[in-house]
Amino acid sequence: MPRTVRDATLDVLRARGLTTIFSNPGSTEIPFLADLPDDLRFVLALHEASVVGMATGYALGREQPSLALLHSTPGLGNAVSAIATARTNRVPLVIVVGQQDRRHVTQEPFLTGRLAGLAGEYPVWFAQPPRPQDVPGAVNRAVHEAVTRAGPAIVVVPMDDWLAPAPDRWEVTGPVRVMRGTAVDDGAAATLAAALDASKSPAIVVGAGARSAKAWRELVTLADQLACPVWQEPFSAFAGFPQNHPRFAGFLPSDRSRLRKLLADRDVVLVVGAGAFKQYEYREGPLVPESTAVAIVTEDPEEAHRSPADFALIAPLPAVCAGLSRRVREREGEPPPPWRPEPAPPPAAGEPLRAVHLVSLLAELLPEDAVLVEEAPSTRLELNARVAARSPLGSVSAAMGGLGFALPAAVGLKLALPDRPVAAVVGDGSSLYQIQALWSAAHERAGALFLVVANGGYAVMDQLAARHGGTAPWPGFGEVDLAGIARGLGCDAERIDRYDELERALRDVVPTLAERTEPLLLEVVVRPEKRRRRG
Repeated sequence: MPRTVRDATLDVLRARGLTTIFSNPGSTEIPFLADLPDDLRFVLALHEASVVGMATGYALGREQPSLALLHSTPGLGNAVSAIATARTNRVPLVIVVGQQDRRHVTQEPFLTGRLAGLAGEYPVWFAQPPRPQDVPGAVNRAVHEAVTRAGPAIVVVPMDDWLAPAPDRWEVTGPVRVMRGTAVDDGAAATLAAALDASKSPAIVVGAGARSAKAWRELVTLADQLACPVWQEPFSAFAGFPQNHPRFAGFLPSDRSRLRKLLADRDVVLVVGAGAFKQYEYREGPLVPESTAVAIVTEDPEEAHRSPADFALIAPLPAVCAGLSRRVREREGEPPPPWRPEPAPPPAAGEPLRAVHLVSLLAELLPEDAVLVEEAPSTRLELNARVAARSPLGSVSAAMGGLGFALPAAVGLKLALPDRPVAAVVGDGSSLYQIQALWSAAHERAGALFLVVANGGYAVMDQLAARHGGTAPWPGFGEVDLAGIARGLGCDAERIDRYDELERALRDVVPTLAERTEPLLLEVVVRPEKRRRRG
């Protein structure tokens, strides 16, 4: 049988290690998927945002791009928020989107997609190959674009293209291998080192760009050399520094008035793997004190270009930090004062469970190599304060701020890292965005632990409405039985509203997380917390 575009594309996928396909299929993908070869794995998700969320987690765990297959306009449209999260989290994805038959697509038959621009500016690259024979080359290029630009690359493929005659090998354009430089310009490194050496009170701020184990090692050496505090940027997708290290000083505040107060005594702040500085609530005044110089080291040009800074260096982070450690003088200095709160005691008899009780138990029980995915807005401050990320991926969240990431991402992470403990802490409102991912977890035997903090409503939104002097018009939804929904999707689940039950469940399940193959959801019913500020 003559080779087809599909055959040539499958060879590209094999060569690039994209042999796991995350998808919720539609009719425009059938010519590609029917009789899929046995060496390719198909992972079904029940919603396209879960498709992309699971692919994102899988890419994070493997530290390689992963593949998502979406169905024309409905599929891409449903997945846009997850694509935005992948872009903001800088995760490489190859996304193939189905399209109607090329031979009559200009007449806009049923399921024709107006796909260009549907995902806005969130894809790092977008292609609609002009000929069927250009599809394998476009997919090959999408792999390199996704890795180099650190985000989702999209290729649109009309359904009839798959069965068209294959191109000759020379027409599969793009390099077999892309080499990326790791050296740092000596002059730039010397300039930055001189500024740090001349400073009297330097500090380091880390972000998601410093998530690798190598970056952690070099940042630890540099922080010890400078004897300076290290803060994590707020709302970061990943921890950029071991949070149990004596030099770790906590999380930056997310408004400029508190930020200026925190940095008042710092004359040079080195920002590594983040922008300067992520904000949430607007406050008048400059970002930092006039006496504070800001230098940024990042691998993301956009991050550098949008940051108000005195100096920006676009270069590989580990190499820059290693070069700085060699150039700056060694200092002596006390670590920052203790800032983590004491563990919360168990509730007194008759008192309700609170989120802080769950978080305190996790801080005690989670092993050092645990992967913890967070999407619980009203519990985030307590998690940040009490649960330290002690290894890369020890803290994972959606930097975009959109909901629906944590459940599918935890599934993808467990599929990629079957020997690491994986847990997700999710608000009850957040869980309802992509609770369908629990079916995929059960079906694929991804043994993650899903901890749903159930306060019966949108607690953060209620608090924001109250701060604005108004009353929230939306109702609570405490009658929603999340454990029941989970069981209906084939995932074991338990509803917990007493501390002794919670402690028993966590002490039973957490030690088994590394080898666990069956997912478990614990719906932890808590009293809503009053939101507190830190910093």
